[in-house]
Amino acid sequence: MWFTVDVNSVFFSESRSFDSPKSTYVADIDGTSGFFPRRRDCKPEVLLNSETRDCNTRRPETSQLAEQRRMAHSARMPFCPDLPLTIVEEILLNLPGQQVINVCRLVCNDWKSVVDSTAYWRKRFRREGFKPLSIPSVPRDWQTSYFLCKKRRNLLKNPNANENFTGWTIVQNGGHKWAIENVMEPHPDETVTKCFVTSYGRCIKSQLINLEKEGYSPLFMDEVQPNIVLSDWYAPRWDCGSVYEICVELLNRRKKAVKFFQPEPVTFPQWNDQHWEQVIPIF
Repeated sequence: MWFTVDVNSVFFSESRSFDSPKSTYVADIDGTSGFFPRRRDCKPEVLLNSETRDCNTRRPETSQLAEQRRMAHSARMPFCPDLPLTIVEEILLNLPGQQVINVCRLVCNDWKSVVDSTAYWRKRFRREGFKPLSIPSVPRDWQTSYFLCKKRRNLLKNPNANENFTGWTIVQNGGHKWAIENVMEPHPDETVTKCFVTSYGRCIKSQLINLEKEGYSPLFMDEVQPNIVLSDWYAPRWDCGSVYEICVELLNRRKKAVKFFQPEPVTFPQWNDQHWEQVIPIF
């Protein structure tokens, strides 16, 4: 079996002559006041009379003057309502995490302190049913851990053969070719009922996963550097000898491998117990 992971993509392929039913890819705002100069050619009382007359014979405001008045009014009014922080926190808990970080955190210092607190992100974990991958040591790590959990999912398409060969590329198809069968030996995961089956000839299938298209931006990958985890289960037929191989590659933008995992092939003799095995490479 071979996998290749691009910083933007993950590529998976496998080669063997037995079943592999399951693979799980587990990679401030401020105001502005107005300035109104005094007319030098008038005494204060004359200026007052002049302004009074202007009220009765006012010409329509220009857009520039209207904007100046609006900004002056905004400067005299508080930008945020004086809400208790408990209510602010409850509001923020019901907004998308990205919006909280990119927008709400910039409103004022009080909102920023709520968003940057450990307690806030712990509550988000509990509300959304996530479990942190590890217990973070500093508040910012709770934010990072939250977004990692939010993104965490199986990126392999059709890992359990439930959709025939959708998502896979058949590289070699020897013997009687690749097939899909019901599992002969119960799998540790009871939800797995089907598996990919090889023949007596060499059979290879592959899959390429574009991490950027899956929502993992280059900036996120560079700054957070999350673990990329693959899980693959395999087992031989009891009456056939077979060989299992796997290769996982991490590719850069030029599709060149920067890291790879390729252990020695595993050989199974004829007349075996069909025991399920698992391999878990981590980048």
